Amino acid sequence: MIADEASLTEAVAAFAAGTGPVAVDAERASGYRYGQRAYLVQLRREGAGSALIDPVGCPDLSGLGEALSGVEWVLHAATQDLPCLREIGMVPTRLFDTELAGRLAGFPRVGLGAMVENVLGFVLEKGHSAVDWSTRPLPEPWLRYATLDVELLVDLRDALEKELDRQGKLEWAQQEFDAIASAPPPEPRKDPWRRTSGMHKVRRRRQLAVVREMWQTRDRIAQRRDVSPGKVLSDTAIVEAALALPGQVHALAALNGFGHRMGRRQLEQWQAAVDRARSLPESELPQQGQPALGPPPPRAWADKDPAAAQRLSAARAGVTALAERLNLPQENLVTPDTVRRVCWEPPKAVDAESVRAALTGYGARPWQIELVTPVLVGALSA
Repeated sequence: MIADEASLTEAVAAFAAGTGPVAVDAERASGYRYGQRAYLVQLRREGAGSALIDPVGCPDLSGLGEALSGVEWVLHAATQDLPCLREIGMVPTRLFDTELAGRLAGFPRVGLGAMVENVLGFVLEKGHSAVDWSTRPLPEPWLRYATLDVELLVDLRDALEKELDRQGKLEWAQQEFDAIASAPPPEPRKDPWRRTSGMHKVRRRRQLAVVREMWQTRDRIAQRRDVSPGKVLSDTAIVEAALALPGQVHALAALNGFGHRMGRRQLEQWQAAVDRARSLPESELPQQGQPALGPPPPRAWADKDPAAAQRLSAARAGVTALAERLNLPQENLVTPDTVRRVCWEPPKAVDAESVRAALTGYGARPWQIELVTPVLVGALSA
């Protein structure tokens, strides 16, 4: 484990002097700690060997990121690891995503273990993927497991590159990788409390206010204690309180999730959140739904716009058939959201040029536009 500046300086020099792509992985403590920060970073590169870096002891890895600028980074499911790597100063300029490559190549199972086994014939050690990576010191079996995640990643990359080239899909993959590498950080989610599990049961605005107040209280506590919000209070308990609207602590304590293990002080803080929601004027209560962005749910199209529903049905059928012919997932050929948007508000004059412009505006890559445009022109024209 590299956990001090002197060791990190040596590792940076070693990896800068290495050759070829660098395999990169990160481990988080999801379900244990607040947020999605990295608690271990694994790297491997020809000429440098493998390294395990502790971002707790070395929180700024921007020097390592700069040393590897211009080098191709090989990650598996890159979009999962890039946010936590960005937080510690590691941002790739070029990358190869082995999971996405597997999808484009038509592999039915694209988890790292399944890919390594199917493509390279090795079986990776399993069993530590869901452990608490914030544990210190990390047990040696965990470190061995983490190192294996990058041990064969470059070999897997090389084999997948050959397979994509054989299928005529390598240029498609490179466009996808470039799009991931150049994508800006995602915008903060608006009203994240609305993603509370079980929200479909909460119908009234006053109840929504209870969910919001309790979610925000829980989030502040979880952040202060650096624990997963679910360890502070479950989503189920929040929804139970919202539906019941308890007027005092004894009524709250009788609900699921607020049992005998919860102390009086904790109960009072949750009751205070309920009371704040109960006392809000009508004008400050949250709306039942977020403002609609984009088309309505497809199930409503037949009533709202039958012609749009017919366009969507034809487009979906065409895209599905094309994806099957190309042996890749439909959502990788073109996102369902893009198809919905084009079908809901098609160009005034439907032709190849206008459909290409619409797809470009929704962020489709050139290879997707070339393949999907004829299908959508046919569906929109019909």
